[in-house]
Amino acid sequence: MNSRICEMLGIEFPLVAFSHCRDVVVEVSKSGGFGVLGAATMTPEQLEIELSWIDEHIDGMPYGVDLIVPNKFVGKGEQPTQDDLLNMLPEEHKNFANDVLQGHDVDASDVDDDARREEMIFGDNLTIEGATAHLDVAFSHPIKLIANALGVPPKIMLERGKQHGVAVAALVGAKSHAINQVQAGVDILVVAGTEAGGHCGAVSTMVLVPEIFEAIQEHGNTPILAAGGIVTGKQMAACMAMGAAGVWCGSVWLTTAESNMEPVVKEKMLAANSSDTVRARSRTGKHSRQLRSPWTDAWEQEGAPDPLAMPLQSLISEPALKKVAKLAESGHKGAQDLATFWVGQGVGLMNASQSVRNVVYGFKEDFINAHDRLSKSLGQ
Repeated sequence: MNSRICEMLGIEFPLVAFSHCRDVVVEVSKSGGFGVLGAATMTPEQLEIELSWIDEHIDGMPYGVDLIVPNKFVGKGEQPTQDDLLNMLPEEHKNFANDVLQGHDVDASDVDDDARREEMIFGDNLTIEGATAHLDVAFSHPIKLIANALGVPPKIMLERGKQHGVAVAALVGAKSHAINQVQAGVDILVVAGTEAGGHCGAVSTMVLVPEIFEAIQEHGNTPILAAGGIVTGKQMAACMAMGAAGVWCGSVWLTTAESNMEPVVKEKMLAANSSDTVRARSRTGKHSRQLRSPWTDAWEQEGAPDPLAMPLQSLISEPALKKVAKLAESGHKGAQDLATFWVGQGVGLMNASQSVRNVVYGFKEDFINAHDRLSKSLGQ
């Protein structure tokens, strides 16, 4: 396709796929799109293993890596110890989370400080030191893109991207953020509307994409990848008509055959509609969209404790949800009810599990059909 994203990334179809699953990354890239591995929760050692596997299986096709280095979080610029972070957790929040578990017959006795220490790799990865360690690993592999969520990429990411000829992308959810990113020198803007799974703002994709497209023209025509609830080729065509050069999709890969998503959650997603998600701070401390369940409902009810700042809230939620996921797979009914994961409002269009390649091919066919319909409406 004639797209700046295709030119920059060396791909045939401007469909960029974010996934924590290496199999999905490989299959998307081998199908003509561009796979991006989400590495925010990996140690540098784990990232090295994943990228080495991708290199061995992707047949030389291009791919990228996504990190999270936010502009603001508790402890930024400091070096808090694990004990320091644990001491910042109010008993109210720990007790509330355990009460939700126990209310669904989930034993919470081992959701303790030892379990929370196991989750601290996420907090470590948010720091410049953690990001640098990941960048060292990422740039030792033939990546074509490095992406940062939750703020302007750190200077070292921008510098090393230019040094290695790797495009630097940044996720944005507001016009002012987009202008800041362009002025900082990012190569690609991922414009994510509120429909997106994971961290997202409050403005819809339909409004945000053209708003940002118009706003950045005087600062340079940085290409846009539209994101947020996009799971079909017709939506892709609509976003490109509004100024995007391609799309960035995450949720649609969660229900694919290759996805490593827990089967229980995958089935819940396939049965869900677009109203079965919630945008809340209860998982990470920043607004993110996830599949609604009694766990998410509990944190939204009157009297629930106010979520903590990032990364403290994750130390409350992740050990509990890891226990839930483990028990859910063993058939525990209460855990299955509580089970949740990040997913966008496009989940209502994700009604059958397909192979990754079939999803990519479906995007292409749907995009062409949408283009043809629009052309016919103009008498062409």
